Amino acid sequence: MPRLFTGLEIPADVVDRLSAFCGGLPGARWVDEDDLHITLRFLGDVDIDTANAVHALLEEARPRAPIAIELDGLAIFGGTKPRAVYASVATNTELADLQAEHERIARHAGLDPEPRKFTPHVTLARLNRSTGAEAVAHYLTQTGIFSRVGFTAMRAALFSARASRGGGPYVVETAYPFVLGEA
Repeated sequence: MPRLFTGLEIPADVVDRLSAFCGGLPGARWVDEDDLHITLRFLGDVDIDTANAVHALLEEARPRAPIAIELDGLAIFGGTKPRAVYASVATNTELADLQAEHERIARHAGLDPEPRKFTPHVTLARLNRSTGAEAVAHYLTQTGIFSRVGFTAMRAALFSARASRGGGPYVVETAYPFVLGEA
């Protein structure tokens, strides 16, 4: 069974900017630069019929304009027991609408509803249990100022992932352009 998710790719120039923040935190497993992305909907380990249904529904999704994406800071998931460091994505109506559409597609394909609230982000590192909140706070204060960086998402993608502890490598199985003729 393939492990799948839908998401947005990060352009190379933005990856270069993010890579400056990848390092200097003991216990962090840094995400490979080629695997940086924004998850729209994690689908999980799905059978081929479900994967094909999701693909067909994504192909039929309504046309939409490209979406402006803005990364606006660094943050952590997990609070006092940090699990991940990420670059936060400013939510906008177009991004929220796209994610809601991907949620509807997943449910129409027979998947359970996603119980977590959508928090758009780019995971930079996964943290092991030994990485304490103090170390993460120190990292965040020492990394320097995160200057907002933006890009235009021209397409969504269906990614596959190898079942692993740290995620990745991720492969774009199919891309779904927002504008006809773009790929």
